[in-house]
Amino acid sequence: MTIKIAAAQYDIGFLENWANYQSKIERWVREAADEGAKILVFPEYGSMELASLFSEEIYKSLEKQLDAMQSLHDDYVDLYRSLAQQYSCYIQAGTFPVKIENGEYRNRAYLFWPDGRYDFQDKLQMTRFENEQWLIKSGEALKCFDTDYGKIAINVCYDSEFPLLARKQVESGANLILVPSCTDTVAGYHRVRIGCQARALENQCFVVQSPTVGNAPWSEAVDVNVGAAAIYTPVDRGFPDNGIAAIGELNVTQWVYADISLTGIAKVRAEGQVFNYRDWPLQERFI
Repeated sequence: MTIKIAAAQYDIGFLENWANYQSKIERWVREAADEGAKILVFPEYGSMELASLFSEEIYKSLEKQLDAMQSLHDDYVDLYRSLAQQYSCYIQAGTFPVKIENGEYRNRAYLFWPDGRYDFQDKLQMTRFENEQWLIKSGEALKCFDTDYGKIAINVCYDSEFPLLARKQVESGANLILVPSCTDTVAGYHRVRIGCQARALENQCFVVQSPTVGNAPWSEAVDVNVGAAAIYTPVDRGFPDNGIAAIGELNVTQWVYADISLTGIAKVRAEGQVFNYRDWPLQERFI
């Protein structure tokens, strides 16, 4: 089964009102759907541009913006849910900082189904900025999601740099890992990129990275954004020699597309030049 994946290099903007945000997201989704994309991936913390809907006192405060954004959460979910239904596609909407019952925040990555269902993966490995300045806490569960195209998993940005998370997901059946990311340096972008490519190599699976791009000097949270979207593959026969199905131009606002065959994963794991996925347990003899 071959499907088209769309990974966003998404620009953080300053919004005048909710209607502007809604029209912006609708335009992005419509463009990808018109190209035939069936799985759309948006970046980590792309939702933080919603903080610009509030006063300067709020959007310049790391703490106050998180609290204020909770008033938009339901509208945010409803928007992506309706677009997934309207365009008959799966949408990984990036992440939204969600306040849970105990008052803590989770960096939550929602996945929306074409039939109106949705679920989420919370970020599990938190960066220094999240831990020390923003006080956003780790989630508690590692998930896989059943879709019409097989099982899909999500690693939120820094999570992609920790191989045991992805390994557990692929052992649970995931052949495709979505990685919404947000990095403010070239080094940060490459850390996530290298993590994504390593996960694709060692698990012989597809990994899709979607970053924020551009500058938002009004925001302390997402003021600088560096990255390039990409679809990474196994590095073996039947796949690109460099393990890159498609990659965007660094820091340019755009969709990046690739057609992938999820059924090809079983074939490369059974007939590949190497057996990274199968041979993973062998390393445990030396540990």
